[in-house]
Amino acid sequence: MISLVRFAIVSVAAAGLCLAVQAAAPDSPMAILQQLRQFREMGTVLYVAAHPDDENTQLLTYFARGRGYRTAYLSVTRGDGGQNVLGPEFGDELGVIRTQELLAARRLDGAHQFFTRAVDFGFSKSAQETLRIWDRQQVLSDVVRVIRTFEPDVIITRFSPIPGGTHGHHTSSAILALEAFKLAGDTNAFPEQLTQLKPWQPKRILWNGFNRGAESKESSPVLHVDIDGQDPVLGESFSEIAARSRAMHKTQGFDNFRGFGRSGGAHIESFQLLAGDPATHDVLDGVDTTWKRVPGGEAIEQRLDTVMAQFDTNNPAASLPALLELRAQLAPLPKTPVLNEKRDQLDLIVRHCLGLSVQTVTDTPRVAPGESFSVQYVVQQTADFPVRWAGVRSPLLGSDLKVGLDLKPEQRVEKRQTFVLPPGAPLSQPYWLQQDHPIGMFRVADSSLIGRPENPPAFPVEQVFELGGQTLVVSQQPVDAGKSAHPETLEVIAPVSLSFAMENSLFAPGSTHAVEVKITAARPATDGRLHLDTPEGWRVSPSESPFHIARANESVAFTFQVTAPARPQVADFTAHALVGGRDFACRRVEIRYPHIPSQLLQPPARLKAISLDLVTVGHRVGYLPGAGDSVSECVQEMGYQVSTLTGADLTPGKLKGLDAVVIGVRAFNVRSDLTNGLAGLFQYVEGGGTVIVQYNRPNGVKTESIAPYRLHLSNERVTDETAPVTFLQPENPVLNVPNKITEADFDGWVQERGLYFPDTWDDHFQPVIACSDPGEAPLKGSLLVAPYGKGYFVYTGLAWFRQLPAGVPGAYRLFANLLALGKPAAQRADGGRP
Repeated sequence: MISLVRFAIVSVAAAGLCLAVQAAAPDSPMAILQQLRQFREMGTVLYVAAHPDDENTQLLTYFARGRGYRTAYLSVTRGDGGQNVLGPEFGDELGVIRTQELLAARRLDGAHQFFTRAVDFGFSKSAQETLRIWDRQQVLSDVVRVIRTFEPDVIITRFSPIPGGTHGHHTSSAILALEAFKLAGDTNAFPEQLTQLKPWQPKRILWNGFNRGAESKESSPVLHVDIDGQDPVLGESFSEIAARSRAMHKTQGFDNFRGFGRSGGAHIESFQLLAGDPATHDVLDGVDTTWKRVPGGEAIEQRLDTVMAQFDTNNPAASLPALLELRAQLAPLPKTPVLNEKRDQLDLIVRHCLGLSVQTVTDTPRVAPGESFSVQYVVQQTADFPVRWAGVRSPLLGSDLKVGLDLKPEQRVEKRQTFVLPPGAPLSQPYWLQQDHPIGMFRVADSSLIGRPENPPAFPVEQVFELGGQTLVVSQQPVDAGKSAHPETLEVIAPVSLSFAMENSLFAPGSTHAVEVKITAARPATDGRLHLDTPEGWRVSPSESPFHIARANESVAFTFQVTAPARPQVADFTAHALVGGRDFACRRVEIRYPHIPSQLLQPPARLKAISLDLVTVGHRVGYLPGAGDSVSECVQEMGYQVSTLTGADLTPGKLKGLDAVVIGVRAFNVRSDLTNGLAGLFQYVEGGGTVIVQYNRPNGVKTESIAPYRLHLSNERVTDETAPVTFLQPENPVLNVPNKITEADFDGWVQERGLYFPDTWDDHFQPVIACSDPGEAPLKGSLLVAPYGKGYFVYTGLAWFRQLPAGVPGAYRLFANLLALGKPAAQRADGGRP
């Protein structure tokens, strides 16, 4: 059966209101009515896909705002394996940013956000590969945990579980969702979860999106739903809100939502049953979305209808007695995920009717263990309704404050309290990054955190109020007192942060050279001792160095002489500082972008030491940055002098004296200053220079050409980082000079061989190697070299931006050969490393 359903937005108290979760002014009368309407709705929908940006934001907006349902998006990964068009963050750091982008999107469309422990390890061509690299049972367990935590009535997948022409992560997300749907209600499935959670069986699981070109199960009926509508409080259509939500994925280039939003008219979404009860008219067919589904809920719904019918938009406080009666009715009901959320919603409605503003601020949002810090509480109420501020509780800091003050309308009340952070307080770090993790899975020690988008508040402070014989608790995390759009929350930092001068350090086997460690003090008069923790076979002198740093934010650098073992080896060094009897071994990373709150990371302070046989030729390299990578720093560590270039520098005169010019990843996608410089760049090659262009996406290239000869980019890639490599031209200088390249140089590569390879090219280009994913034809476009005049033009889709920072020895050796193209051996770099 095929059905077309279009839901009208019902009116409340003669005001045409939709069910927005958040409005522009959340305590306005119109917004309070919206919140009451949402409180009345008991349906719950969980949307499941693989990555940030996979979610259907208009569908989330429609369910959360348009129909007032509890709505959530489960992104199986945090997008750690993608690219970043905004800056240099990749991997774990990028995952932190994309987590916050999803939370920013949810603040707009009104849905919740969940994750699993699966790591986005980059593009995968099959679900089979994906589920091999992920721990299938652990990720399945996480999806089941989210279902039992959120208790959805209906699950909707973005992708089909049938393998097709899409990302392997996509298909895997649907496969796992379907398996979890069948297991979440089974007491024999993941019984360890049932000490905290209860089995939960959703009514059905649907696939949203088959009409986008994926495969369809012909035997299953299709349901069509019109999800168009408008939020009158915001004055925007659901499409416009959804477009703003999607525009939060700025690291993926979705920074311009204009043009995505629709001005109105039908917006049809299609759904196909994967398992469970069929739906013929609506996604939530057969689901009781009223309070009648809860024992004693019918009386709550009747009282709520009375509150809404009598709500005075000129005096929201007049509803407070009835709301408190409703709150008393709700109190004895079971503590289930749905009812707990309803209790929180009702408390927020009461606060908004009171006009109760509560702020918990600190001038010291970064606190070290053992330090004291001050917190200021600011409370103000607009309604003329008796409220007593009883006091402040701080469960984790163990210091309560009695206030005992009756609030008066429009009176601003301030109190201040000083806390001492316990000396053993754990340092702030995203919970999924607190342990080292393998390629496919994060490790999380506390299972209660699994699924959460971010850490719970480190030290929540509870403001306690008494009104109408009831207690209202407002829990907040102290934030800074600044005027930022995204105030910083209280974080626990190490008294010192440590950093190496470089991410990687190159050694010749058996050689000795200096390794520099910088210590930055968070507070004045910091004393301690510094040492390096190195694997067996590496020698370090001195064994440790005492330090004293007089001023806060002052840095001191120490040099250790490190000797590599006699044989090539890759090792990780960790810097440790003993301060106040406690060992600290972390960097401090601040990630700041205007569209998300600032993020603090304190990962281990590590250096990757690479002992290898490496010969470099030449001295000076120009690097023109693209979308962001650290290849430039890696080239500098190889012993080259590296100059940063702009499009204006691409003239034969300015490029004269450079042995090679390297173009950063996606430069032709993100830079608009290259068109006028291409002629000069090609003249530089013609005169004897070498240009190495790293990968670009085939769509969105901002120049007519990127090479002196015809070159067509494609979406071809090799995702298996262990894929065998065939040497197409074994005698080519790229494979022989100055380093003899062998198959062993392709060992230890990370995430992928490469991406966006050219698929056709001019005969002047010579393909040097070929590789392929299992079962596919060899691709020859990963490394193309073209003589041009006296020089060489190289286009390479090999993932240097991942391999060089990861310290892959063979990647350094092969990249050195590219830099050496056409150069005589006499130009070997003096003082280079190794």
